[in-house]
Amino acid sequence: MTDKIITKDNITLRPVTNEDTENIVRWRNEEHVRRNFLYQELFTPGTHLKWLKDKVETGKVIQFIISVDKKTDIGSVYLRDIDYEKKEAEYGIFIGEREALNRGYGSLCCKMLCDFAKNELKLKRLFLRLMEDNAAAEKSYENAGFKLIPDREEIVFSRIENKEKKVIFMEKML
Repeated sequence: MTDKIITKDNITLRPVTNEDTENIVRWRNEEHVRRNFLYQELFTPGTHLKWLKDKVETGKVIQFIISVDKKTDIGSVYLRDIDYEKKEAEYGIFIGEREALNRGYGSLCCKMLCDFAKNELKLKRLFLRLMEDNAAAEKSYENAGFKLIPDREEIVFSRIENKEKKVIFMEKML
């Protein structure tokens, strides 16, 4: 768990807390968010509180709330499965507020968290997984310096779209 607050331009990343549960649950259940997650079950307060206890409080995940102008929370960004021996982690983000989409917040938050991972956690590599049809996210990740990992993919079943979807992998050396 971290108590670090990261600020750049008009974006602040602050550690997630129990008080964020209502927003996290609402955001994760928004279709535009949920359909891009591998885990597509409906999120509940209990699911989030268990995540906080089992993952965030144990340090397996470092999760931040994304705030614009220090007053409007719009989503979350995180590092999961942090491996300090291999010096790598999986990167994830979601923007839950629709009016905050396509404004460059995702790219900026990605760059901020990459700097944090490199400078504070001393990680050397971040990787991520995304649905192949999520072109906006792929572009945002490319803008932040992530590159496609060739010949690395998996197939998942999308409960929302009731079909199989391809998951692609990207990485960034820090």
